[in-house]
Amino acid sequence: MRSSAIAYMDSPLGRIKIVGDDDAIKMVSFTDGEESNTMESVPLVVRNCKKQLKEYFEGKRKKFNVPLAPEGTAFQKEVWNALLQIPFGKTSTYAKQSVTLGDIKKIRAVGTANGKNPIAVIIPCHRVIGTDGSLTGYAGGLDKKEWLLRHENSMPGQNQTSLFNEF
Repeated sequence: MRSSAIAYMDSPLGRIKIVGDDDAIKMVSFTDGEESNTMESVPLVVRNCKKQLKEYFEGKRKKFNVPLAPEGTAFQKEVWNALLQIPFGKTSTYAKQSVTLGDIKKIRAVGTANGKNPIAVIIPCHRVIGTDGSLTGYAGGLDKKEWLLRHENSMPGQNQTSLFNEF
């Protein structure tokens, strides 16, 4: 098992913690505090992740291309992979995600898996909203979810009315 490195960065939403190794990103989360990197040498994958997040927050990036290796159950990974299919500037619903995964009855399990997403922003669980268009559940807080959705909708060429259009 490779040892993970931890890096921190500031964002418009506060401090972000990035955990990864030479192969992949394991976690991206919002955090409090003034922590600093845990290793003198941060792996290239982690540095690239930090760079791509910075570009995203600056409005220069819509897609991420860092390798991901979130830890979770097989079902959670299936849900997180489905989240990666929601395009930048679009939203989906928990019901739509459940149907995509083959069973509308999985709606609560999908919601729970979204809530356990260990790679914020990059695996875009913030793009999943309630069927009625409401902002429901986000581990980072609904204020961050709303900011992320508005940020993605305010990109050059994005139509402001598309914020809550279903994917």
